[in-house]
Amino acid sequence: MYLMEKIQGHIVSAVIGEKAPNFGVSEWVQGAPTNFEQEKDQVVLLEVFQVNCPGCFMHAIPEAINIYNKYKDEGVRVLGIATAFEDFDKNTLNNLKMLAETGEVIGETKNALSTYGQLQEGNKLPYKIPFPLGMDNLVKTTGEISQEKILQFIYPQIPEFDSQPEEYKKQIIQRVKDHMKSKEYSAETFEKFALQGTPSTILVDRKGILRDVSFGQAGHVEAMIQKLLKED
Repeated sequence: MYLMEKIQGHIVSAVIGEKAPNFGVSEWVQGAPTNFEQEKDQVVLLEVFQVNCPGCFMHAIPEAINIYNKYKDEGVRVLGIATAFEDFDKNTLNNLKMLAETGEVIGETKNALSTYGQLQEGNKLPYKIPFPLGMDNLVKTTGEISQEKILQFIYPQIPEFDSQPEEYKKQIIQRVKDHMKSKEYSAETFEKFALQGTPSTILVDRKGILRDVSFGQAGHVEAMIQKLLKED
């Protein structure tokens, strides 16, 4: 899978070790609106998930809730952003609102958690997500896919692209074009932080510096938070 790092006018790619750009959010469904620049002097853990993502609810969100409960009074802010890079009919703002308001889950998430006996009343989580929840900023992809757009997508990931054999370059260009055509929406946070999938965690220190971006089961996050809390 390509890292989703497409450089478009308003999207500034995030770089670990530099100031974290604000993540994209179209609407907050729980908690007060915020962003990295408003969380000065806090260590911020941003949990990025999809509503239709079993692994997000079996592992990542319970881990984020555990971190929230343990460190909320020690200068750690936990935030959740629901994104969408697939299953656009399920990973919607309405389904996120339903999750926040009632605890109901849908699709593959519902099927997996039900199989493992982790739901109550048929399709509801047995716990309440306690931290703010927002929806990633999704932009409908329209218009012709230009050669320039394709190359802007490729160069950050294959810097030596120009020196590759012509046949290889043609194949890569076609693959990227097919990928772009298959996407109904472009998700700002997902692309800005070059996420590889969900669940993903984004960790920002008290000075607003991006310190870590991880995909999958990020078992190191709590240890990293403890380390960041000890920094001046």
